Amino acid sequence: MAIHQVFPEQYQQQLDDKIQQLSADFTGFVAPEVEVFTSAPRHYRMRAEFKMWQEKGQAHYAMYQPGEYKKPFIIDNFEVGSEIINQLMPKLLTAINKNDLLRERLFQTEFLTTLSGEAVITLIYHKALTDEWEAEANTLREHLGVSIIGRSRKQKRVLGDDFVIEKLSVNDRIFSYQQVETGFTQPNAEVCEKMLAWALDASTELKGDLLELYCGNGNFTVPLATHFNRVLATEISKTSVKSAQFNLQQNQIDNVEIVRMSSEEFSQAMDKQRSFRRLADINLDSYEFSTVFVDPPRAGLDDHTVDIVKGFDNILYVSCNPETLRHNLKSICETHDIKRFAAFDQFPYTPHLECGVLLQRKR
Repeated sequence: MAIHQVFPEQYQQQLDDKIQQLSADFTGFVAPEVEVFTSAPRHYRMRAEFKMWQEKGQAHYAMYQPGEYKKPFIIDNFEVGSEIINQLMPKLLTAINKNDLLRERLFQTEFLTTLSGEAVITLIYHKALTDEWEAEANTLREHLGVSIIGRSRKQKRVLGDDFVIEKLSVNDRIFSYQQVETGFTQPNAEVCEKMLAWALDASTELKGDLLELYCGNGNFTVPLATHFNRVLATEISKTSVKSAQFNLQQNQIDNVEIVRMSSEEFSQAMDKQRSFRRLADINLDSYEFSTVFVDPPRAGLDDHTVDIVKGFDNILYVSCNPETLRHNLKSICETHDIKRFAAFDQFPYTPHLECGVLLQRKR
C-alpha cells in the first residue's frame, strides 16, 4: 500500500480541486450540477495492508511512496485508517516483536474493520504455519479480542471468523453485511452509507423490476430491493455471491434472485445469443425490467453490455473510474439523458473519485 499524506486542514480544497477537474472532464455532457458527498478527513479507511519490514530482529509496519515501490517507509500510525486499525496497530506490533514464532518470516499484515467495532487481522508468511504457530496466534487473538487469520503458501488458518459483520445506517434503517476477508468491500464505510442513501433517493420514483450487474456482496442490492417488485442480480465471484445470499437473508430481503455469471455472459443471455444452465430455473421474460443498476470495475462496461444497458428506461451507474464512465456515457447519452450526477470522495488526498449517475430514456 502506498502512503497518502493527510492534511485535514486542506481537505475541502483538495476535494474542490477534484470536483473542478471532474466538471471539466464532463463538459461535453448535458448534466445537472454535481451533487458532492464528502468524507471524514481522517480515519476513513476500514481496510489497510502493510508490508512488514524486518530489521535487527524487529518487525515494523512499512508503506511505499507512489512510484517508489522498492523503498519502504517505516510508519508508526496510519491516520487515514479507522480508529480501530490505529488502536490495534501498536498492540499487534508489540505482541509480534515479543514472539519470534509470530514475527519470523512475516511479510505482510492486513486489517479489516467495521463501523460496528469488529475486526479481522491477517498475517501473511513466507513459511509453513505449524500447530505451534497456531497456539501462539490463538493467544494473540485472545489478547487483542479480534479474529486472526494466518496465510502462507497453500495454507489458511482461521482463528475465529474469516469475516466481519458491518452495520450501515441508511435513511434511519440499519443494514447488516457480511464482509469476507478476501472479498471486495467499499473501503470508506461512511461514504458508502452516503452512496447507498443517494442510490435509494435516485430510485424513489422508479417502478417495476430491477436488473443489477456486478452486485458483489449485495452492498447496493439489499437496500435497492426495497424499492422494486423483483430484483435479478449477477456476480461472477463465488465468495461474493455467497456473501450476498447471506446478506439478503440477514436483512430479510426475499425478492432477489442472484445468478453467478459475468455481465458479458448475462448480456449474451439477454440477447438470446447463448443459453446458460445457470439460468435454467429463471424465466427472464417474466421480469418487467424498468431499471438497470451497474457498478462495474475500473474498466467500465464492455460495448455489448453498454448496448444491453441502453435498452432500459432507467440506468443507475456507479463508477469508480470517471474516465471509463465518460467513455460509456458517450454511447449511453445517445439514447438517455443525465438526470442526476453525484461525486463521492471515497479516497481523500488522492485523485480518485467515485461517481453516481441516473439516466433516463430520452422522450
